[in-house]
Amino acid sequence: MPLSAGLQQKLAHFQFTTPTPVQVSAIPPALEGKDVLATAQTGTGKTLAFLVPVIERLAAAGASRNVSTLILVPTRELAMQVHEQYEKLRERKAAPAALVIGGMSEQRQIQTLRKGATVVVATPGRLEDFLRRKLVDLRHVKVLILDEADRMLDMGFLPAIRRIVAALPRERQTMCFSATLEASVANLVSGCMKDPVRVAMGSTSKPAETVELHAFEVPLAEKSAVLRHLLNDEKGQTLIFARTKHGTERLAKNLVRDGFAAAMIHGDRSQSQRTGALAGFDQGKFQVLVATDVASRGIHVNNVAHVINYDLPQIPEDFIHRVGRTGRMGSAGRASTLVSGAEIGALRSIERALKLKIARRQVSSSLRMMAPTVQNTLSTRTLSRMTGEVFS
Repeated sequence: MPLSAGLQQKLAHFQFTTPTPVQVSAIPPALEGKDVLATAQTGTGKTLAFLVPVIERLAAAGASRNVSTLILVPTRELAMQVHEQYEKLRERKAAPAALVIGGMSEQRQIQTLRKGATVVVATPGRLEDFLRRKLVDLRHVKVLILDEADRMLDMGFLPAIRRIVAALPRERQTMCFSATLEASVANLVSGCMKDPVRVAMGSTSKPAETVELHAFEVPLAEKSAVLRHLLNDEKGQTLIFARTKHGTERLAKNLVRDGFAAAMIHGDRSQSQRTGALAGFDQGKFQVLVATDVASRGIHVNNVAHVINYDLPQIPEDFIHRVGRTGRMGSAGRASTLVSGAEIGALRSIERALKLKIARRQVSSSLRMMAPTVQNTLSTRTLSRMTGEVFS
């Protein structure tokens, strides 16, 4: 790729040597200043697909104290990870990027802006608040990036995004990266992009082929026992999705009580708690992270071996984004779904909506008979020793 030697060396240092298909297709037109509309499965390297041309063009443009690049993302976690990636790759002489998100020190964010940040990574709500209070000047923005655009619209950020875009110069480059191109996303980009280069990589409505999908149909009373056996059987990191904040709390606390190194993330946790849980999971301090759908698109953790849907998501598309936390960048992954009662019918609806066939696996009779006792008196490690491999 036509990149400077300095950026090539930085990429090689962090073991980014072979570009992914979405990077191959998106980076060259982005370097030319063209608008880019890209859809690709989660975990395919979309972040570097926009950061690489941003860093390259900033280096060529020289020093500036104005905000020239704005990156909008749906969640704090994703903003922090994009910010971290930028900081790793930027030139030393380039100013640090400003992180504009809720839940963290506002004063520190304002100070970074006042020192002359040329790149702002922000969530729409906090950025609009800064705009309203005239704490950030976007009149010199040359590049706008909408990352995970469909998720931002799902979260109700469309009005805020429209107001932010209205504050930007009309002459600019816009790049939009999304897992899906639903009608709402298409309507948004039609109003803020000019003849974009279209990049579409694979099916955005199906999990990656490297992810093994299966489901266990079990009585509700046996869900906990099956979950614990799956965790004992897994040597890698496991991400568990629950539907509600209360359910996430209860499940994580029960797992800790049973001896698992578990943490949790949901919308009511403070930013420091969310950051600590995610960092501990990424570094291997926690084997298990229990999360609501705040994590299904806002978390990029390498080497998640297993995703478990303890509860089904409310909409089929979130199933894809949950599963996309494993099997990233071509690696193998596993995704298990536990369903009981009415959830069995809901799982079939998800299969029809996504045109998927999820393999069913059976729970052995030995676990069925022991499940009530296990939940009250036996640890899962004892259960594992007594029953051995209980899944067919």
